[in-house]
Amino acid sequence: MTRENPAPVRDTESRIGAAPAAERLPEWDLRDLYARPDDPALAADLDAAERAAQAFESAHAGRLASLSGDALAAALREYERIEEIIGRVMSYAQLLFSGDAQNAENGRFYQTMQERVTGIGSHLLFFTLELNRLDDGLLEGRIAGSPALARWRPWLRDLRVFRPHQLSDEVEKLLHEKEVTGRSAWNRLFDETVAHMRVPVTREGRAEELTVSAALNLLSDPNRAVREAAATGVSKAFGDNIRLFSLITNTLAKDKEIIDGWRNYPRPGTSRNRANMVEDEVVDALVSAVVESYPRLSHRYYAMKARWLGLDKLKHWDRNAPLPGDVDRAISWEAARDQVLNAYAAFSPELSALGRDFFDKPWIDAALRPGKASGAFAHPTVPSAHPYLLVNYHGKTRDVMTLAHELGHGVHQRLAADQGYLMSGTPLTLAETASVFGEMLTFRAMLDAETDPARRRLMLASKVEDMLNTVVRQIAFYRFETLLHDARSKGELSSEEIAALWMRVQTESLGPAFDFTPDYGVYWSYVPHFVHTPFYVYAYAFGDCLVNALYGVYQDGAVPDFAGKYLDLLRAGGTLRHKELLAPFGLDASNPRFWKRGLDVIAGFIDELERADG
Repeated sequence: MTRENPAPVRDTESRIGAAPAAERLPEWDLRDLYARPDDPALAADLDAAERAAQAFESAHAGRLASLSGDALAAALREYERIEEIIGRVMSYAQLLFSGDAQNAENGRFYQTMQERVTGIGSHLLFFTLELNRLDDGLLEGRIAGSPALARWRPWLRDLRVFRPHQLSDEVEKLLHEKEVTGRSAWNRLFDETVAHMRVPVTREGRAEELTVSAALNLLSDPNRAVREAAATGVSKAFGDNIRLFSLITNTLAKDKEIIDGWRNYPRPGTSRNRANMVEDEVVDALVSAVVESYPRLSHRYYAMKARWLGLDKLKHWDRNAPLPGDVDRAISWEAARDQVLNAYAAFSPELSALGRDFFDKPWIDAALRPGKASGAFAHPTVPSAHPYLLVNYHGKTRDVMTLAHELGHGVHQRLAADQGYLMSGTPLTLAETASVFGEMLTFRAMLDAETDPARRRLMLASKVEDMLNTVVRQIAFYRFETLLHDARSKGELSSEEIAALWMRVQTESLGPAFDFTPDYGVYWSYVPHFVHTPFYVYAYAFGDCLVNALYGVYQDGAVPDFAGKYLDLLRAGGTLRHKELLAPFGLDASNPRFWKRGLDVIAGFIDELERADG
């Protein structure tokens, strides 16, 4: 039960500029995992894990029902130990590949490790399948009689969520072993294709070939002609590859439909919701609340933005345009570090101290280089090591927000590590809590420190845009995925049909202030979430609205020792569900009013901007 895709990449299309001149940005050092791909320690770990997995299978396969509670707890500890070994290996392989996907050896090594680990995992697969076949009464009896086994109750609870969707052992093993030639292979093809792509951009009469990340960054350039040139280049680059991206998307959607059908999931997003330990109805309530709020959020804000920019209509390359008078001063890496850590420290010195380690030690890769993964992520690796952060730092305010976001993930992962490898992982919906909360702390600190009213207005508008990108944009992405998977069930989709779905949700979500050019129809193809983590994207909106509500409680000061309770929430890792985690703060995500409270925060910011607008 190796944790699936622990490092989803954050969409950072709006990041702009270049790093402050002559500044050396940090790069991570992966030697805390392994020294190099041919490190003897890595080979020894794989061999040891394989021997241990074979011995585990021989000792326990077909015998779990006869084990005492204490013996079952001992088996779980050994299972976790083996899983952590292969988790360390795959963390190293993934991080190495993310650091330079253009390097063919990194891709080969990543694939080789996936194949080796899949083989080892085949010997462990029986364990979760057999656990799920145990009678409820028998398992409860074992737990009641063994404090050692009772510790594992949260993990067993979450495992048994998938019990109704479990297939025969032979089919489960086949799906497990074919993963490396199935979805994982298509993921790798997507990653390597994007890493090797070059985007043609002409600026001031000079033609350039840029990486995808660099071209997307230009969509926030102050010069509208530069933004349009970058948008045209991105459209051409992805348009030239659209048949490949359409094939990848169609294949993965059909693959998911087949597996979902065998597992009797009622709809395409259900398996993700089960993994997130959140009910379909809760996600539906979130999506409905956001869609209903489009007019009072994105439609209203972008109408203001069009006026501020002096435009009758916005084009898609104007969505992240800086506002008039917004001279986003270059922020050095050291200044960004201090801003984030000081904001964390004002809330909790312990949180700041945990975050400082990432800067004092080589745990962050912020440098800009070809082949590096675009966007940003935090990878938890394994509890016996530490997380690593990847950002692409261009020296702008939004980059500071991204750093605060990923650092939130990092400190969350460190706090939860005491739960152990199997229970430290947090459902994706709750995984965004610490990251978005860290962003909010940093934003509030920067806003409070700004005394110029005009500058404060610009900062507030920038925050609104980030929140709209996190909530409205991600729910639109989720709606696109839902429409796409539903349509794919009726037959393969052409690139034009996929483009039509994309344009439909973009028009719906962004509103009448936009006039979309036809070439925007290919932009769905650059979003990695659709390939790597289907139906993940609503977790960003879930986390943002949750944090808005949580931060409101913090500001109200009605909960004693809020910071202590918040750190306890993070330490819980995957042991508690959202209802249990939010109860100490008087919040309940299953209540429809909860989502409205989170969205009201964004609407309130827009109200303030409208008042300032006169």
